[in-house]
Amino acid sequence: MKTTSKARYSLHLVIDITQHQGSGPVPLREVALRQGISLKYLEQLAKALTQEGYLKSVRGAQGGYLLSRSANEITAGNIMRAAEGGFLMMACVDSGEDSGIDSCPRQSLCGTSQFWTGLRNTIDGYVDSVTISELACGHTLLSPRA
Repeated sequence: MKTTSKARYSLHLVIDITQHQGSGPVPLREVALRQGISLKYLEQLAKALTQEGYLKSVRGAQGGYLLSRSANEITAGNIMRAAEGGFLMMACVDSGEDSGIDSCPRQSLCGTSQFWTGLRNTIDGYVDSVTISELACGHTLLSPRA
């Protein structure tokens, strides 16, 4: 599976804010410098994450961004989905008018749709089991929690 820069950089953004919000709102220009990510790109990501309710914006000279809730309550999966509008779309599993993915022409003949569903569920389970707090502290899990 290949993740997009939106998902990766959104995680970097939220982790950076988590690590630096103790002294108040975190300006995106500081995140851009620390993370080596374009300020314009961070602005787009922050807007999406704010609209989804994971960040809150503080205006003014001392403004910036804060998490809208505890880092223990936000998972990597939450942030990746907010950035992507969903992820790991597979024609076998997610086809239909609502998904924007054409139906797989082999769907009725193929025996692998259960495999792809299982793979997506495993990935979803893993990314939903890792909190932003754990990532910000450098704790990474090698397998999903039971």
